[in-house]
Amino acid sequence: MGDFEISAPTASQSPTELYSAPGTYQIGGQTHLRDSIFATACFTALAGIILAAYLRRALPKCRIFNIGRDHGVGSEANTSKQATDRCIVQRMDAAKKDLVVFFGSQTGNSQDLAERLAKEGHSRFGLQTMVADLENYDYETLVDFPPDKAAVFLLSSYGEGEPTDNAIQFFDFITSEDNEGRLGNVRYAVFGLGNSTYEHYNHVARKVDAALSLRGAKRMGVLGEGDDAKGSTEDSFLSWKDEVWQVLSSAMDLREQEIQFKPSFAVSETNAQSAPVFLGERSVDELNGIKTTPSGRHNPCVVPVKHCYELFRSAERNCLHVELDISNSDLAYETGDHVAIWPMNSNTEVDRFLRVFGLIDKRHETIHISALDGVSQLPIPTPTTYDAAARYYLDIAGPVSRQFLQTCARFAADQQQKEVLAKLGDNKEYFAELVSSRMLNIAELIETISPDNPACGIPFAMLIEGMRALQPRYYSISSSSLVQESQVAITAVVESTKFDGRWFKGVATNYILGFKQQKCGEKPAMGNTAYALSGPRGKYKLSVAAHIRQSHFRLPADISRSIIMVGPGTGVAPFRAFVHERAAQASASLSPGNMVLFYGCRTQNEDFVYAEEWKECQRKIGSLLTMHTAFSRQSTRKVYVQDKLTQYASTVRSLLVENGGYVYICGNAGMARQVQAVLCRILEGDTTSAESGETFVKMLKATGRYQEDVW
Repeated sequence: MGDFEISAPTASQSPTELYSAPGTYQIGGQTHLRDSIFATACFTALAGIILAAYLRRALPKCRIFNIGRDHGVGSEANTSKQATDRCIVQRMDAAKKDLVVFFGSQTGNSQDLAERLAKEGHSRFGLQTMVADLENYDYETLVDFPPDKAAVFLLSSYGEGEPTDNAIQFFDFITSEDNEGRLGNVRYAVFGLGNSTYEHYNHVARKVDAALSLRGAKRMGVLGEGDDAKGSTEDSFLSWKDEVWQVLSSAMDLREQEIQFKPSFAVSETNAQSAPVFLGERSVDELNGIKTTPSGRHNPCVVPVKHCYELFRSAERNCLHVELDISNSDLAYETGDHVAIWPMNSNTEVDRFLRVFGLIDKRHETIHISALDGVSQLPIPTPTTYDAAARYYLDIAGPVSRQFLQTCARFAADQQQKEVLAKLGDNKEYFAELVSSRMLNIAELIETISPDNPACGIPFAMLIEGMRALQPRYYSISSSSLVQESQVAITAVVESTKFDGRWFKGVATNYILGFKQQKCGEKPAMGNTAYALSGPRGKYKLSVAAHIRQSHFRLPADISRSIIMVGPGTGVAPFRAFVHERAAQASASLSPGNMVLFYGCRTQNEDFVYAEEWKECQRKIGSLLTMHTAFSRQSTRKVYVQDKLTQYASTVRSLLVENGGYVYICGNAGMARQVQAVLCRILEGDTTSAESGETFVKMLKATGRYQEDVW
């Protein structure tokens, strides 16, 4: 199955014929055969309803910002409603803090570094430090920032150099041309977390640094940059912070002291339940069984898994198609948005963690967590249990930091364990060899170091401080809100890697795989793990906690514009939604522009996702869609989507230059950069200057005609 074209719908075809289940249904007095390929989509709507829905979608929607980190009872964002709590200057003064470490984090990485940095400042220099979520404060009062204090910004960039959700308002404020406030009293440092395969590498940190400097703020040390593409974020952070501490020590007359590892949190065990206990609930609303605030990243919604099946299964990988039923929730999405799935840790990893740290016999005891300084944000809800903390709230299967291992060494079970943990904390080559190259989590590491006595007496307060909170995983939605308003589809490859007889399992995709196995009555295959799919108090059954994240990845407002889509592997997910949407518009007597899809995978017979669905499109909508396929392992010569773009350069050039078309790219950032380079060459033409292709691509981006959804 190579390149093929898809025929146009006839006038008598309803849009619902493209998205119907086996059987028959009536439209306009005629009986139609339902197509099995689109079994999960809506099949009862008339063309007029589709058109009305499309027109409704054209109206603008308000974006809801959730202020505060609503992990549950006791978090800083919940404890006060006073406006003064949003003034960072007053907050630092009231808490007698010398240093504030702000974080802009999407997946928890920046927050983790912020907490580590603040902890080090207190234990190493006696500084009174605090960690602050950027969205919890207003920034007009930075002009009154005390000259004897300092601020550090740890900022992640994602997508096309965009700020994280919790940093949007701060970023817009600090980089605004209308913001002329002088910040001469502010001493600051900035570290950015980015990926050099993205075009706008560490854009947020660089822009914030430039904006602060422009307004007179004084930077301490260099602008630090971590590069996830090179796996150097940890080492870059360690080098950067040492320079910052050197500058700050001189500026604030700091003296190093003997490091004392004191937890920021206190954990107490009690059987008396004076308050409702969080057993895996993600918000106060979920715990109380009521809905008081809109669903969002601080208050996800529990929704049923309606469909879940495998798109392909090979010896190395398998891929899932999942559909969530949002009809009885307040979740709503638009085509091109992302859905976040809140996973849980597997039974195997939960048991391992509790066993290694001596908690398995009291796994269901109720614990209360409190901040010793009265300012630190609680990392997990309280009260809860050890089991719930390990299963739902802590990233126990996540990566280990060298800095945390230095702390762990103080609580080692024996001298050998102590020496190895200390060496891992000090020696990055040894750490890479033993830990990161094998993707060991903290409990697996202890088992590896001490196979005869796999135990370590690290206090639980230190564990919750040294580990990241379990974060949601984001997926490009592969369904159209115009066609499937009440369902959200996901297309995901299950992450599973074998290392010397043990498996590394991606948390979220294997969690989702568990639903497929349960729905089909299957037992986990060799190497797969089981999950407590019934959820907290058995309330989930076949449901997951989820929320929607808005995206800028949108079809043209003018539906007559042609589009070029480049999406190898599961990068094709949003383009499935685009095709469904335009097919429905065509059947509703609208006139959508042509679509050209460049899709790549390994082989036609192994991992060609939605292969039968594309064939059905061929039969239904004809020349509206042209698909060019690239199979990288089907012949001795590897063929990628970049090669297909070059092969059809004249078509690409015509659609973009002559017809005002749009180009969309979805997939990993490295592929996106290569595709951009190819497009620049294609758009140079035969007689124009070498710079013209790059200039044209920049124009496409500036006008929204070049969009990326990359990771």
